[in-house]
Formats: sequence, C-alpha cells, structure tokens
Amino acid sequence: MYFSLSFQIRVKVIEARQLQGANIQPVTRVTCFNQMKQTRVKKSTNSPCFNESFFFNFHSSPAELFDEIIEFKVFNSRKLRSDALIGSFKCDVGLVYDENQHALLNKWLLLSDPDDTMSGAKGYLKMSAVVLGPGDEAPSMKTDNQDDSEDIESNLLRPAGVQLRPATFTLRLYRAEDIPRMDSAFMEGVKKIFGGEEQKELVDPYFVFSFAGKDLQSKIMYCSDHPEWNQELRLGLQFPSMCERIKFMIKDWDRLSEDDTIGTFLLPISLISSSGDTELCLKFYLSRTLGYLPTFGPCYINFYGSTREYSDLPDEYDDLNLGKGEGVAYRGRALVELKTELGELPESPIDDIHQDDILRVQKFMRRRKYRLHAAFLNATMVNSIDAPVEFEVSIGNYGNKLDENVPPCASSTQPTNAVFDGCSYYFLPWGGTKPCVVVDSSWEDISFRLEALNLILRIIDSLDSNMERVKIGIKAKLPVPEVAQLLISLLDQLVQDCKKQLPAPIQGQHQTNELDKLTTQYRRSELDGIGEQAAKLRENATDINEAMSEIENFMAMLKNLAVEPQNSMPDVSIWMISGDKRIAYFRIPANEVIFSNNPNTIGRQCGKLQTVQLKFPGLKLEKDKKWEVPTLLQVRLWLGLQNQEAEWHKMQKEGELAVFAETYENMVSILGSWTTKGPTMSRPKFSDSQGKVSLPKDNFVPPPGWRWDSEWYVSPELSMLFEKDAGHKKFIEDIYECQSRGIPGGNWAQASRPWSDVKGDECPGRDDIKLTEGWKWDNDWQVDLSRAVDEEGWEYCVEATIGGYGPVEKTYHLCRRRRWLRSRTLTMDTKKKAAQAAAAADGWEYAPLFNMKFHAIERTMDLVRRRRWHRKMVADNPSASCFFSMASGVSMNFISSNPECRELLFYLIIFFSECYKYQLRVYLYQARGLLAADDTGLSDPFVQVSFLTRSMKSETVEKSLCPTWDQTLIFEDIEIYGNPKSIESQPPDIILELFDHDTFGKPEFLGRTKAQPMVKLDPSDARTPVLQWYDIFRFNTEGGELLAAFELFLMTGKDLPFLPPKRGNLYLVPNGIRPVMQRTGVEVLCWGVRNMKKFQLGNVSSPSIEFECGGNLLQSTVIKDTKKNPNYDEPLLFFDVMLPKDELYMPPVNIRVRDHRQFGRKPTVGNYVLKSLEDFRIEPLYEVQDDDSEKLKFPQLDLPDVGTSVLQEVGEMKDALIDEKEELVDEEIDWWSKFYASIGETSKCKKYLERGYDKIKIYKGELEKSETYNGFTDFCTTFALCRGKDEDEDDTNIVGEFKGSFRVYPLPADPAEPLPRKALSALPPSAPEECIVRVYVIKAFDLQPNDSSGLADPYLEVILGDKKKSTRDEYIPNSIDPVFGKMFELKATIPLAKDLIVRIKDYDLISADDIIGETVIDLENRFLTKNMALCGLPGSYCISGVNQWRDSRKPKLLLEDYCQKHHMQVPMYYGNNSVKVGKTVHNLANFEHNVRPNVNWGPPEERLALHVLNTFPIVKEHVETRPIFNPLQPNIEQGKVQMFVDIFPKSVGEPGPPFVVEPRKPKGYVLRIVIWNTADVVLEEESITGEAMSDIYVVGWMSGIDEKQKTDVHYRSLDGSGMFNWRFVFPLDYLPAEQSMVVKKKEHFWSLDETEQHLAPILMTQIWDNDKFSADDFLGTLELNLNNMPFPAKKARSCDLSMIPDINNPKDIKTVSLFECKRLRGFWPCYNDETGEKILTGKVEMELELIPATEAEERPAGCGQDEPNMHPKLDPPKRPDTSFLWFASPWKTFKHIIWRRYKWYFIGGLILLIFILLVVLFVYSFPGEISRLIVNGK
Repeated sequence: MYFSLSFQIRVKVIEARQLQGANIQPVTRVTCFNQMKQTRVKKSTNSPCFNESFFFNFHSSPAELFDEIIEFKVFNSRKLRSDALIGSFKCDVGLVYDENQHALLNKWLLLSDPDDTMSGAKGYLKMSAVVLGPGDEAPSMKTDNQDDSEDIESNLLRPAGVQLRPATFTLRLYRAEDIPRMDSAFMEGVKKIFGGEEQKELVDPYFVFSFAGKDLQSKIMYCSDHPEWNQELRLGLQFPSMCERIKFMIKDWDRLSEDDTIGTFLLPISLISSSGDTELCLKFYLSRTLGYLPTFGPCYINFYGSTREYSDLPDEYDDLNLGKGEGVAYRGRALVELKTELGELPESPIDDIHQDDILRVQKFMRRRKYRLHAAFLNATMVNSIDAPVEFEVSIGNYGNKLDENVPPCASSTQPTNAVFDGCSYYFLPWGGTKPCVVVDSSWEDISFRLEALNLILRIIDSLDSNMERVKIGIKAKLPVPEVAQLLISLLDQLVQDCKKQLPAPIQGQHQTNELDKLTTQYRRSELDGIGEQAAKLRENATDINEAMSEIENFMAMLKNLAVEPQNSMPDVSIWMISGDKRIAYFRIPANEVIFSNNPNTIGRQCGKLQTVQLKFPGLKLEKDKKWEVPTLLQVRLWLGLQNQEAEWHKMQKEGELAVFAETYENMVSILGSWTTKGPTMSRPKFSDSQGKVSLPKDNFVPPPGWRWDSEWYVSPELSMLFEKDAGHKKFIEDIYECQSRGIPGGNWAQASRPWSDVKGDECPGRDDIKLTEGWKWDNDWQVDLSRAVDEEGWEYCVEATIGGYGPVEKTYHLCRRRRWLRSRTLTMDTKKKAAQAAAAADGWEYAPLFNMKFHAIERTMDLVRRRRWHRKMVADNPSASCFFSMASGVSMNFISSNPECRELLFYLIIFFSECYKYQLRVYLYQARGLLAADDTGLSDPFVQVSFLTRSMKSETVEKSLCPTWDQTLIFEDIEIYGNPKSIESQPPDIILELFDHDTFGKPEFLGRTKAQPMVKLDPSDARTPVLQWYDIFRFNTEGGELLAAFELFLMTGKDLPFLPPKRGNLYLVPNGIRPVMQRTGVEVLCWGVRNMKKFQLGNVSSPSIEFECGGNLLQSTVIKDTKKNPNYDEPLLFFDVMLPKDELYMPPVNIRVRDHRQFGRKPTVGNYVLKSLEDFRIEPLYEVQDDDSEKLKFPQLDLPDVGTSVLQEVGEMKDALIDEKEELVDEEIDWWSKFYASIGETSKCKKYLERGYDKIKIYKGELEKSETYNGFTDFCTTFALCRGKDEDEDDTNIVGEFKGSFRVYPLPADPAEPLPRKALSALPPSAPEECIVRVYVIKAFDLQPNDSSGLADPYLEVILGDKKKSTRDEYIPNSIDPVFGKMFELKATIPLAKDLIVRIKDYDLISADDIIGETVIDLENRFLTKNMALCGLPGSYCISGVNQWRDSRKPKLLLEDYCQKHHMQVPMYYGNNSVKVGKTVHNLANFEHNVRPNVNWGPPEERLALHVLNTFPIVKEHVETRPIFNPLQPNIEQGKVQMFVDIFPKSVGEPGPPFVVEPRKPKGYVLRIVIWNTADVVLEEESITGEAMSDIYVVGWMSGIDEKQKTDVHYRSLDGSGMFNWRFVFPLDYLPAEQSMVVKKKEHFWSLDETEQHLAPILMTQIWDNDKFSADDFLGTLELNLNNMPFPAKKARSCDLSMIPDINNPKDIKTVSLFECKRLRGFWPCYNDETGEKILTGKVEMELELIPATEAEERPAGCGQDEPNMHPKLDPPKRPDTSFLWFASPWKTFKHIIWRRYKWYFIGGLILLIFILLVVLFVYSFPGEISRLIVNGK
C-alpha cells in the first residue's frame, strides 16, 4: 500500500450542457497531481461536444496517489480575465478507484463556482475516469448514445435532486500533548551559558486542517510540547463533497529551514457521517437510520510517525510523519471537535474559542488510571546479536524509557545477549525466568466504544470461522445435506450474534458526544438489518453458492461497522532495542487487549498468549529486501483499569510473579589485581547496568507496602550461562602459531606471543588447550591449508598489529603465522557446564572496558569486571507502587529529573518452577512452485524450521522447483515452561523458511510460512496429523506452497510413537501421514517447442524434453532442427506411476528442456513446473462394443422436402426485389452495417436490421479467453519455459514455450488387467502447414496519446514470422480512437510462424515512430483446436451479398470433419432437408421457421449443415476486442483494438472472397438556408431621438466547421422585425448510416495534417445587434441538430421557448430530421441564457433545404443574393423606409428620422419664427411710420 507502483489515470471529457453564459467559447482543463491537460476550444456554444481523452502516468504509492485531487474546470476562452472560469468540480483519486472497475463511466458532473457556492449550478460536464494499476483491465470508455433528452440528474455522481450547498467545517482545536522534540538544543546551551535562562521545550507546533485541497493553519505555539491553541478553524466547502478524507497535521515551525511535519491523521468522511435518507446527504448505501452530517468529538486524535528520539541528522523515516506508511511510534495527540454547518460560508477562517466552550470540554479530558501488563515467554529468531537486546512496551508515551517527561516504570525487559540455537537462529535465554513489564498510564475512559468494537469483531470472527467450515465442506465435496446443515448453523449463529446488545455508556463514568449516539443507532440498525436478511436467507436459500455470496456481503457490511473513528486510546507498541538503537516494532490496537467483565466484549487477545512477529520500521523491508525476521515474540498482554488488575493475576495462573531490586558490583584490574579504586575506575562500586547511577546495596529502601523477601544474592546475566559453542553439536577449535624475525631476511623464531587468536590477542598454546567436560576430540591438530597460505600453511606480513597477511614470503616480511584446527563433538549439554563455570567464578562478567560486551570467562586483555546482585521483594499491599527510594534521600523523583539517571531500579519476573519437555516432529513431504534462484531457472531448496529456541534444517534437493524431501525432522527435549493445557489450546508457531543453497556465499531466501502443530499431551493419542499445503511468501509475493504436517508430543515418561523409517541418516514421513498412493496412468502429449531464445550465444536447435513426475523420468525424442519443424515426430509418452489418490496431494510435473549440442553436451535451456495435474484428470476410457444394429434400426424417414418451398419463396423474393437499385443496397448494407447491428448501434444500420440479416458475436475481450473456449487448450496447452532467477519486476526469464498436454486417470491395481484406451489419439499431422492468414483490423479506442497535444497519429504494423505489413503511409492523424478498417493477407507456415503480432505505432515526422501497444495471437492454438477457430462460422450460408461464404470448405465438409475429430458417426443426409448427426435428427424447417428468406441463400443441404454446426461449441463469426500493451509499461493496458483473424490451410483449397471492411465514405451535401425574416427581436439600443431600436443581422454556421456566414444588416428595426431574404450555403460531408457529419481541418496553422472528426450536424444561428463604434451586441442564439430538430412554427405568434428541449423541464417535443424531409420552413425561437435562465430574445423565419452535392451542382445557388440567385430567386427585402445607415444618407436621416419625429416642432417653430419676425418688423417699422404719418399730416 505504501511502496511505489506504476499507475495510469485516463480521463475522457465527453460533452457539456447548459453552461452559463452567452456566446461563450468553452474549453475544459483537467488537472491531476500537478499535471494539466486541456481540450480544444469550442466556438459559440453552451453545449460543446469535446470527446477528448487524456492519459496521466504516475509512479507513486497508492496511499499517496489516492489522496490527490482530480479537478475539472470549464473556462470561457474568450475572456482573458480572472473571471474566465465558468465552473469546476473536483474529487479525489480514491473516489474513482473505489468504484466498480476502478472507473466512473459516462457520469455527469455538476459544475459550480468554488468561490460563490450560492450562485448555484454553472452547468453540467459529462466525463469518464479510470484509474489503472498493474494488471488491471481497462474498461471501455465508449460514449453511450444518448439524445438531447438524456436525464442528467439521474446519472450524477449523487442521487437525483441533490444540489451543492455551501457548508462550513468548523474545527475546534483545543490543545495537544506529548509533542516530541523537533529542534536542536545548541542555542539553548549557548543561552544557558550566558544568560542562564530556563530550559524550553524544543518544538514550535502549529496545527494544519486540510480538506479538498484547502488548508487552514492555527497559530504557532513557540517552545511548547503541550500547546493550548483554543482556536476555531472554519473551512468553507460545497456539500456534499466528492473528497473522502480530512487531513490533520501537526507541524513544527522552523525559522530558517522548511517546517517539519510532526504527525498526520487522516479522518474518512464516511466514518463520521451517514447518508441515510435525508435530502441533505448522499445516498451511497441503504440504511435505516436518518443520515447525519459530518461530526466528530470532542475527542483526542492520535498521531503516529517516526521514532520520537531527536537527532540532528536527517530522519530516515520522515515519510511516516506525512502519513505514507504505518507510523512506528506515537507522536502526540490533539483534542479537537468538528461540526458541519449547512447554508453558509465562514466569515472569518480563524477565531478564538469562547471561554464557555473551553470549560464545557473539560469533562472530556477526565482521566482514569490504566495499567498495561506484558509477560514475555520467548524471544526467538533474534537477528540483532551485536549488543544486548531488550523489549520495551509502551502505550502512547507512557513506557517510553527514552523520554524525559514520563514517570519511570518497568516498561522494558532486562538487556540480554542473544544465544545461538545451534543451527540457524539466535534466541534470548530466559529459561524459567520470564520477564514481565508493567506500564501505568492515564487515559479517558472510552471503554464503551472499544467494547462495542470488540463485540462486532467477535461477530466477524465467528462468521469467518463458520464460513471457513462451509468452504472446507464444499471443497471436500461433502453431501449437499451436510453442507446445507453447516450453512443453516452458520445463519442461526449469525442471527443470534446480531441480536446481542451493544454496550451502553454508563452515566457518570463515560462522556459521550453526538457522534457516539449516532454511531450506536447506525450500528444497531445495520445489525438488525443483517439479522433479518440472514433469517430470510435461511428460509429461502436454494443454492449454496448463491447463499455464500450473500453471506460474503454480510461480512463486508460487518467489516464496515468494525471501525471506531473516536478511538482516542493509543495503540500498544512493542519495541526491540539493541544497545541504544531501536531495531523493530509492533503495534497492537488497544481494543484488542483491553479487559472487560463481559466475555463478549473483552479484547480478543486480552491475557492470551500470542505470537508476534516484529517488523522493521518504515519501508526498509521492501526497499532493502530484508528478508530476516527481526524477532519472534511469545507474549501475553493485558490492559485495564488499575482497580481491575486482580483480573490479570487471575489469568496468570502459571509461574510466580516476583519483583527484584538490582544493582551491579563493578571492579577494575590494576597491575593484575582487582580493586574498586584507581584512575581507571569510571563507575561507582555499585551502580545500574550502565554505570550512570550509584546504587549501594545498603541504600535500597522498599517502598511503602513492600518488604524484602530475601537477602542480596549474585544473579549472573542469563546469556553468561552459555559459551560460544552453546547450541552447537560440533565445534572447531582454532589457534594461530606466530613467529617473527628481527631483521629482514633473517631466521624465523618464536614470537613474543607464540600463540594467538584471529585478532592477535595472546591465548594458551596448542598443547595447553584442554578438552572440556561434555566434549570429545574428533581428530588431532591439523594445519589449515584451505586459505591463502603457502604449502606449510604460513601467511606473512610486515607487522602483526597492522595485518595484511599474504601467502608469499618477501624479504621485508618480519611476521608470519599459521592456523591450527581441531574439531570436537558434544556429548553433554554445554549449558550445565557453563553454569558450573559461571558459579565457580562467582558470577563475574569480564570485558576489556566497561562500554564493551561482557563475557563469562576471564581473558588476558580484560581490565574490568562486574556481577549482578538481586534481592527479591514481595508486596504486602497489591496496589502499592514498586518504585524504590534511596536511604540517602535520593529518590526516583530526582532520578527522573536527570536524563542521565533514567535507568529503572526494579524488574518483574515470572518464575516457572516446572519445565515440561516435548518432542516436535516436523513432516516435510514436498513443495511446489518455488521461486527460481539460480541462473538455470532452478533452485537447490532446503527448509529451515524454527520452533521456540530450536531450529533444524532439511536436506537440500538439487535443481528443483518442486522438491520432494519426504523427511521427518525430530526436535528432541524441547523445554517449554507453562501449563501443557494452555500449550494445547494455543500452541507456539512453527516458522518455516526456504532457502536456495549456494556453494559460495549465503543461501538465498526463497520464502517463509508458518504453521501450528497438533499437540498431543498423551503419546497414545490416536489422532493423526494431516498433510496440508501452506502458502509461501517472499516480500508479499507468492513463492509457492509447502506440504507438511506437525506433531508436538508431551514427554510424560510413556513411550512415544515409533520413530519413522530411515533413508540413510534421514527419517522418512511415516505411513498414515504420507499420502495414499494408487497406480495412475499419465499420458503426455509432447507436441513441440516454440520461440526458444539463445543459450550461451547459440541457438536451441535440437531440444529434447524430460518429464519428471512422482520420482519417474521420461524423455522425449530429439527434434532434428527446430527451424524446419519444431514438433516432435513421436509426441506421445506414457507414465505408469504410483501417485497420491487424494487430489490435494497430487505432485507437480517438472518439465525440463535440454539442447543436444556437440561433444555430448546437454545443457538445460528451459524449465517449467506444472504444480498439479488435477486440471488434466479424466475418467479412464474402456473399449465399448458398437451396436451395429442401431444403424439398421434407424428408420428411413420419408420427410417432406421443405427445401423446395423455401426455394420457391426465395425465388419469389428475388422477383420482388429485382427492381430495387443495386446502388442503394451497396451503399446502405455493408459489413459495417452488420458490425453496428451487432454492437447495438441500430441508428447506423436500419436497412440491415429491416432485412433481418445475421449478426456477429462481439467479444469484449480476447477470443481465446472466452469461457467457452478456455484458451483453445483442448488439444494442447502452452507452457512458458523459464530460465534464470525470479525477480519481482523482471519478466525476462521466460525463454520459450512448450506445447503439450496431459491426461491423468487411474489404472487397475492388478497389472494383469487390461489397460484403458489411450485418451490422446488420432492426432493431427505434426508437419508444418502452409496457410493463408487474413487479419481484419476494424478499429481501436482509448489509445495512449504519444504527442504533446494529447493525441496520436496511429497506424498499423502486422508481423507474422518474417513477413511484415504496415499502413505507415496511411496513418490516421490526431486520433486516439482510430477507425482502421484494414485487411491484411499474409502467407505463413504454421507452426514455424505462429505468433501474429498486431502493433499500433505513432507516426512521427522526424524522430523514430513510437510503439503505442501491441497484441500477440497464437495462431497455432486456433489451428489445432477442435473448436474450429480457423474461420468463424456465419449464421446462414449465403453465396452472395455482404454475408457471402468465405471459408475454403463448404459446411458439409466442415460438419464431417467435426464429427471425425469428436469420434462421432459420419452425418447421414436424407434428401436436402434432414440429417442425422450422432443420435439426433435435424430438419432444415426447424432452423428456418419464421425466418425471412434471403435472396443470397445457398443450397439447402449446405444451409442445414451450417445450422447443425452452429449448435456445437465452435467459433462463430465474431470480432474480438484485444487489449494492447507497451513493453515500457508491460502491466498497464494502453488501449484496445477490435479485430478478427481467418486462417485458411492451402491443403484444403483456396478461400472465398474477403470481407470489405474499409471505413464508410461520407457523402457530400449542401445545406441551403434562406433567412427570410426575424420577429420580436429584443431592442437593445436607443436612437438619438430616444426610440428603442436594433440594427439586426443574423449569423449562421455549422458547428465544427465554424465558417460563419451572416446576412446584411436590417437597420433601425423599431418593432423587432427584420427582413433579409438572405441565403446561407454550407457544404458538408455526411454519413447517412451513422448520422454524423465528417469534418476535416487543421487544428493550428502549423499543423501538418487535417484532423478528422465525426460530429453531430448542428446548425448554429445567432441574432446580433450591429454597432459601428463598439463591439456588436449578442441578442440570441438557436442550436439545431439537423437529425433531431424541433418542428418549426407556422406563424411568429405561435413560436416560443417551449419548442426547444430543456433538460430541467423535459417534455415531449415534436422533432424532425432534415435528412429525411429535405426541406423545412417556419419560425424558430432564439434565446439568451447568460444568467443561467433561457430568455426569449427573438424569432427567426428560415427555410432549410438539404440536397446532395451532385444536385447542388445541377441547381446552383449563390450566397446571400449573389449570382446565381436561383432556386429560389431572392428579391431584395422590402424593408421600411426607416431602415438605412443614418450617417451614410443625411437627407434620408432628416426626412425619415428627424422630420418624421419632430415635424410639428419644426412647423410650430417656423410659424413662431415668422410671427416673431413680423413682430420685430412691426416694432422696428412702427415708430418710423407713425412719425412719417405725423409729419406728413396724415
């Protein structure tokens, strides 16, 4: 889960609908894991069709990848501003992977604005997404054919009716504790020197809250390992969200470097919420409870990661702190509370928590005292032997002996040196003194949560064990009533278990929160539902397999319940510590070991003996290929409240628990005498084991409640009881004789140290070494000549202390030495002897220095010594604390405040007074399918068996992957402490490790398995162990199986069962345990070898094959030359062997290929191991006398000649159809019609379906992998031959193939009885056959893009033998779903050329072409199978037409051949309408009843034979879908190709005409559109005179072609009407059969090729308002699919938006296809949906006419009103006089605009002006006239 793998994410963006905005240019961007892909830009549409695929390749761990986000964003490409985003959607990769087939197929996404969730839906995006890992099969991302009325809501990722709503996650972050140190103390030390400041915690934590790609972080609490944030973090989101997990992180702030991660906690949303049936939540599964929003806490969450110990060096396990992998250590905990609020977004992301809430949460922090007990019984297979080993038990931070802030407790065992077990492993010699530890801790009381979890886990365990019984019964083929009874008892038990009451919280003791109540209700509801369904299943079940399938669903439901999200109690951790280094660990959930008074809710491992295999931290096991087991522990764990501790003591009935005070007496050697004083005495006289604390014996004072039970006594460290030869049966003493000379070239003389060890230290002489008691010498002292020495054994150097010895003497050499050896054999237990030696030495341990490893026997170089003193203490008060105080006043409180004084002063030990001896018998029979470890492709396996403190090895079987040891290993006198009854109920594990023996170097690890023995406390127990297959694993990889059994006898003094018989010095597996044998016949079809790779640079040309089975060996003949004929001339071999009668024990078959070369060399060039012959087992075939009279009794039926009437009907049909145009038939009925009819695309093959023609079989996978044909292995099977080592990620060890088969059946026990008939007979000729091979490649889809554009330029390459054909010159540009439609015809000789390779490559102009993928088809299997896979049979026999017969042989010959191959009688025909095949009579009328006659049918007898053939399981006419793979990513599918192959042997005649599969060619059409008028167009502008008006024009184009045409402008439309009489002419290429328009155009101006697209024929029409000095205004749009367009309105007043389909308001709308009616005229509505709601903005009157291109040439028409203005002739529009461009005609402007609007103003003004002029004239002239009149006197 945490190591990196190759993944591929495929995303197909199909289309979008109802995108918000007007006249937008949508483009979709897909972002995943920092990779971004983009679709093409679609012009001026709200419903773009993208249909583009993107591939994202990653090499990452699943845990890391599944948390990444896939984000879909739709943009308007015309806007280059920040608001270009239309809408987005995102989900995590894990959501896709968790779906069926790891895919979301043809799903609609609801797009929204992430910054404004209240704005609602922004549109819908349809897509498919697939996540592929190694070995995953890619589902088809083919787009489903849906019309515009598709119900988007029903196919959303959520149920219908659910809309995104704004929501807020409110995280109340209270506090944290136990944060580890993260910073260096250097600066603190400097400050302490100069300023003397108080020491601070070296960590600056802050909290990070992440969800759906958004992060919030708390404030930084400087220098605090127990921060109190008391903050609210509010994160806005859209609910429901497609992201599954919330991430919490605690980080450490760093001033200079990047912040460090302290720990990570992932909280799945599904655990803290329920969909239920509420309208606010998603309904992912059925539940009786109401759904609830995500809620959590208040509750502590625990963080895990790397070890807590701080180091200035980089942390090698830092990835664990990021949540990548299982955390190995507790890193702290935080108190949080999460709530979800719907309907609003946060105003401020961070705020302080109110003081009332801080006080409210105090009750959730109430602690109770817990006590964790651990009793260690055995520690075996210890791999750390360089320093003493101890085990530390902790829960949280309690018990961590390296942490300075935790009160001391007895959390670790005594440091002990590991001792060799005499064979392979090391163990800790605890003997009868088993160490115990106890850890006191304080936690919240959440027992009600853990007990509920344990109750469900016990239900799961019970169900699992009952299911296993049923499965064993089915596998053992028990009678159906017995299996049914097991099933009924299973269901009864399940019903009873589901009725158990869940533990309820106790008032006053437990603090519950909202999630506790909701979780309890949900669990209760689910358990009741499972119980009811189980009861119904018990009453109604009729099929066992179906019932087991339902029960597995129950198991999955229970496992979903068995998770507790609010488990605030940390896990129990066990650490193995060697020296000061943590080596390995194991984590056990606290609920597994917690105590409860209710037996149904107690932890499953509480107080029970369990075997724990520790693990290396991090990913070291996978990265470093470390196969060793760090250690294997037998331990009992118990966790409970301190007031329940008595229950732990009740469980521990074995042994006596004791507490010891401990101190070490230290001395140094000065001038040969031992003293406690002197300059070299660096430790106190009495101290702890590390010498850090002075611990005089007299200063120990028992704590209150305790008293001394004994005086101080010497207690030697346990490993001191064992010497270096402990555990060995044989031992070699070695010693070096040393000589030197004073000057170069002088004589050699005895050195100052005449005898030394290998390190040069002085030791006793050869004659002074005495044979110790319990041993005997095997020989005399001998010089070791097996090293780099001269002939006398000397090796030379310049100076002995420097080293550098060599075998050749030089003049300047001054020192030399030689090694003497002498072996000895054990005759007595060395432990007793070592104990006597240790007792004689008064328990002293010696070492050169105090910090070095101590040993029991004093040596010359030893300068220090120590011995351990113990004093037993007993408790008067069981609850008293066992921490000592020192008489001098130095207490543990002082010690705990000083890091250098952290050692504990007491240890707990369980004394076992009685030791029981056992004998273990390990029956190793055989193994199969082991991994190859040698270059030959074989191994030399042996087994190492480890049981407690003993281990043994089996013999080595050379050169075998399926070794048969047939050996019994007997472990004598195994000492086990404890009650034999408990050993019987919980026997220790037996670990079996398999290795490959190498002459040089260490054995290579092959795998490991474990088992438990059958324990017999009474040797007379009549039970017999049964051999079982145990799965072997190496690094989580299957490594074969081991067949073994185990018995453990208690040695009570009674006689044990007799020892098994011997083979030499080895014991065999005894009768009664070994399999029962029976005489068995094994027929071997050794057909040939194929594709053999070179061996040692030479071709494998003359191979033979060895078959080994059950100890018997058979060898085939030798092929003379594989280049001429790779088949064997004598292919049949026969074994008459004794094989196991039980199918379970059937041995493997070793297949070994040897090549016969010059000089008699026969190297092994390939191997294969057939694990079992069970798949080839048959019943014996005995000869049965044929009843010839049966043939005579067959009635000579006078059947009616129905063929005549059928022929008459056919003739009449021909006459009726003779007048039809042949061209029409050729155009609309072709091979593609048959293909589309078969895949269900009926819209592309209507004529074909109307005629009732035959369909073909479409396989979704490879033909050979169909269940019907089983790989075409009925004749022979292909076995992959291997050579070389098995590597995890390397498949290069496959070196060839073996073609053959087997038949296995029992033989008579009496050799005198006749043998059954051979099953393998009537074989086809083995000589090569020349054939014509036709390869039809139809299409490919979902190809891996190879170009930067996200597309490819694919072409085909077909290879068969040395023949190659390519379509490179006809590559298909810019496509990942190419339609090839190619047929290749090749000639080949099978089997010399049997592998057909169909390769798809990507064309590149400059660089070499890349391989997209390829598929390989074994033609030989199809050639040899009895399923007649050479040429697929059609449904009917036709002599002409699209289904014309194409095979070389007619159906009658094929039927005869089929009967012959299947040992059936030759078909007997009666007339031309009846035939007898076998014992069945077939009539033609039965097959062709109610079938429409076909003018292309052939003769009736051939049709009848074909109909009979189609009743047999033979290959029908088909198209297979084959995945293709790339050598660079061999396990990830790169796409699929649809194809089929026909094979025609030349020996049976020439084949018929091939199918024509070339892609359909589009027909040329011309769409003529006359824009007559517009009406009711919205008036967007206002004239200078204040009138509402628009300058209307219409734009039109075919979507995809995007060549726009527009009318002239109707200026100054005052009422929304416009008159145009304008013609648009759009030529287009169209496929009538597929109802799609073919568009070819270049993507960019620099593109080399045109991209071909098949698009819906959509006409886009828009109304615009013309502006001269600004951008034109968009008024409305109309989108018409010419195949399915709404019927127009006759009049403008009846035209409205109800004519347009609407997804939100689906209803029946009358539609019509322009390709059928050819011409339409009427009004259609135009609308604007910029606000998300469609608004009617105008109506356009159009006339649409669709004519073929040829007719368009005959009836030409120009665009607009250009010539030729014909068909019809368009007159200029009669527009109002007010329609003109105002500044182009000033007079018209005045006349029709100014005068018309203001004429009365002008007239009134003129009159007024005249009046004013008259008045002025009057005033001006009146005085003069008056004066004149006065003067003149008138």
